[in-house]
Amino acid sequence: MSLQPGSIQARDAAAVLHPMVNLGAIEDKGALMIARAQGVYVWDAAGKQYLEGLGGLWSTSLGYGNEELAQAAYDQIKTLSFSHMFNGKSHEPGMLLAEKLKALVPMEASKVFFGLSGSDANDTQVKLIWFHNNALGRPRKKKIIGRMKGYHGITLASGSLTGLPPMHNQWDLPLDGRFIHTDCPHHYRFAEKGESEEDYASRLAHSLEQLILKEGPDTVAAFIAEPVMAAGGVLVPPRTYFEKVQSVLAKYEILFVADEVVCGFGRTGKPWGSQTLNIKPDTMTLAKALTSSYQPLSAVIIPEKMYAPILEASRKLGTFGHGYTYSGHPVCTAVGLKTLEIYARDRLFERAAQLSPKFQARLRSFADHPLVGETRGIGLIGAVEFVSNKANKAGFTPPGSIGTYCFERCHVHGLIPRNVGDGIAFCPPLIITEAQIDEMFDKFTLALDETLDYVTREGLLAA
Repeated sequence: MSLQPGSIQARDAAAVLHPMVNLGAIEDKGALMIARAQGVYVWDAAGKQYLEGLGGLWSTSLGYGNEELAQAAYDQIKTLSFSHMFNGKSHEPGMLLAEKLKALVPMEASKVFFGLSGSDANDTQVKLIWFHNNALGRPRKKKIIGRMKGYHGITLASGSLTGLPPMHNQWDLPLDGRFIHTDCPHHYRFAEKGESEEDYASRLAHSLEQLILKEGPDTVAAFIAEPVMAAGGVLVPPRTYFEKVQSVLAKYEILFVADEVVCGFGRTGKPWGSQTLNIKPDTMTLAKALTSSYQPLSAVIIPEKMYAPILEASRKLGTFGHGYTYSGHPVCTAVGLKTLEIYARDRLFERAAQLSPKFQARLRSFADHPLVGETRGIGLIGAVEFVSNKANKAGFTPPGSIGTYCFERCHVHGLIPRNVGDGIAFCPPLIITEAQIDEMFDKFTLALDETLDYVTREGLLAA
């Protein structure tokens, strides 16, 4: 269907450069224009209702239209609408939120640096790691290891940490020299025949160590990882993976940066994905559910062992030359404070753990479907991966085409998930009910069966 001249979709296509999409599809069909939202539902400009199965962008943990968060923002705007943190200025909402985050995170936290997105937070992580090693007199120790299919943002630095080709192709990324990638820990796709999860984890840890030795341990500063890889396909690492990886990192004095942008704040059934996956991070990156996406806010948490040399260098240099206009914005941090208050008061992390068996059982029920090669997930996050041949795990040509088809059929049935390659991901608000979990997966079932009909008609399934 072509765009109608003068329609809101046509006007949007003519004015907005859209992120993370095939721009040709926007020009040809236009965007889905979302008009309003409440709870776990959104409505488009034509009035059609959708269950938000991805929580916005893995982020609206408290759903939509929360009056307490709206009031917190309103009250702060009336009291102090803006104040920066440059040149020795600060304010109470930022200070209080930093204190609370230090007390919440599963690491020995010293300082909190605020930004606006996971991308800028991971960019900050890179700069702090480089500054830290310069301050220690280790100018060669600058390389940072990401993982294939990992996602850490789209700035020049965080996009270089990311291990997804669409974020590199045509962008001249990764930046040369300081960004390298190790294996993707996806047992279903990359384990050898008969290889157990534990043996696969051992092989990945050995491969990581060989990469470090090849690059030179004195040149490798940090390793960054999501506890569960979200945008890469909701990839849950094999058993014992992080324990073995951390043993390698400790051997060569390499920092572990835990990217908790998606997994943080209850998503995996515990407060932090690091706790669920037995990670002991040196530093942490937070965003998204920090404010349930009601305001843009991110946070980088660093330990004293990083801060102390940075402080000493700053004394000598006379300044700490990093920061954003909106670092620690008072409205954003006030909403963050209220978000943390609601999490604690309503015991939402515990609630996510209680809902997890229901969510995961419905997800796993698709394993026998003719299109599904693997179901995977943990807590209230999961995905299904489509294959043309269940025996040899063959995908589709072109890659991603069937995931996109199913994604569009989900829209027809009033569901917004996320297409991740030839698969569909789910990450609903933590406030979702058991009945709404059933509604979400019932709608997906309709879309999945229609996708199977299409694949069958086109002769795309292996005999």
